[in-house]
Amino acid sequence: MYIIKVGGGANINLTGIVRDLAELDGPTVVVLGANAVRDDIAERLGTPKKTLTSVSGYESVYSDEQALDAIMMSYAGLRSSRFVELCQQNGVNAIGLSGIDGRAVQGQRNRGIRVREGSKTILKRDFSGKPKSVNAPLFRLLMDNGYVPVLTIPIIDENGYAINSENDDIVNVLQQALAADHIVQLIEAPGFLDDKDDPTSLVPELSRSEIERREQQVEGRMKRKMLALRRLFE
Repeated sequence: MYIIKVGGGANINLTGIVRDLAELDGPTVVVLGANAVRDDIAERLGTPKKTLTSVSGYESVYSDEQALDAIMMSYAGLRSSRFVELCQQNGVNAIGLSGIDGRAVQGQRNRGIRVREGSKTILKRDFSGKPKSVNAPLFRLLMDNGYVPVLTIPIIDENGYAINSENDDIVNVLQQALAADHIVQLIEAPGFLDDKDDPTSLVPELSRSEIERREQQVEGRMKRKMLALRRLFE
């Protein structure tokens, strides 16, 4: 079984990805990103993206109600529908669903993110959280009947509210629930770069210990991605 995580960058080659997807043999779930579309929609709505950096150095999008609206429009709406359309044009019987549909991804809302403002550490709460489980029977039902689920945020919290979450964390929970033996991450960059400013510095392989070491060296969004990658091996 495959889990294919498709990044949400503006220049990612969706047509090429879908053509390769059509050649795969075996059950597949796509976890679809849409951050570039979200940022564009948020700007048009007059509510540009805000980010928070926790005291431990992990960066995340601040998800108030306006940000959540932009997420629903971009991820579960425009990006998902266009990607499913592209799949259907290439013989892939995809079906789009967000984490709130059928409680596909059950999460727990964060109690708050500890951030520094000046000399103070404060707790900021928003509509974001961690995935805790997935509706495995739903995914298996779809795959057993020949569908390719295309999953997007938002996910659903313990009280039935939509919340933002990290696709890297969702991939981990999916892998645990569905016992996927292949996880493919497709992004705009050629892969993990030893020097982020040098596209020729590709690192073809990383051991578990190397992932742990490099997690301490990176910053921002990449730090969170390295944490999620490390957790795949736990």
